[in-house]
Amino acid sequence: MNNKTKKLTTFGMLCALAYVVAAVGRIPLVLFLKYDPKDIIIAIGGLIFGPLTSFLIALIVSLVEMVTISENGIIGCLMNIISSCSFACTAAFIYSKRRKLSGAIGGLFCGWGCQVVVMILWNYLITPFYMGYPREAVVELLIPAFLPFNLIKGGLNAAITMLLYKPVVTALRRSHLIETSQMTAKGRLNVGVILVALLIITTCILFILSLKGVI
Repeated sequence: MNNKTKKLTTFGMLCALAYVVAAVGRIPLVLFLKYDPKDIIIAIGGLIFGPLTSFLIALIVSLVEMVTISENGIIGCLMNIISSCSFACTAAFIYSKRRKLSGAIGGLFCGWGCQVVVMILWNYLITPFYMGYPREAVVELLIPAFLPFNLIKGGLNAAITMLLYKPVVTALRRSHLIETSQMTAKGRLNVGVILVALLIITTCILFILSLKGVI
């Protein structure tokens, strides 16, 4: 296969995988809000190929979700695209400017923060329309519901991406679907990265349990 065919094949695989995990991996977190891990796949695609790839995967997956498993129509589709892109495109853009481990980690943390801020704003603006809630009720949910949900969502996205990026890229390279030159990070997965990721995941799990009154 030539490079273009390899990229299209990998792009298609990432789109399919993102849709599958969105369809079967939804976990209720706070009230009616559910977490799914598709942003991890979208971010990995962006870290490999650039922020435009993240946008295209987010767009395609959100459109397919809208006509298959989503009940929120075009507005829900728009919210999905904005949420995914605020995390994945931010991370991929920063990494594209600094293709080192520090750039990847910094990009993921910036994506996390961007997703939290952007989704608080968009939930305030859009949720009254597609959920049928008065704006006053939405405002009352911003801090106790939308903020912790997006903090947990972004944290899990960033941490799991840290853990999966290098194994996924290594597998794609060994399958000859991406070139060695696209693997800028050398060596094994950094122990410090693993510890940071596990700390974030543990914190998110404890946060979820506290919100559900388990601890």
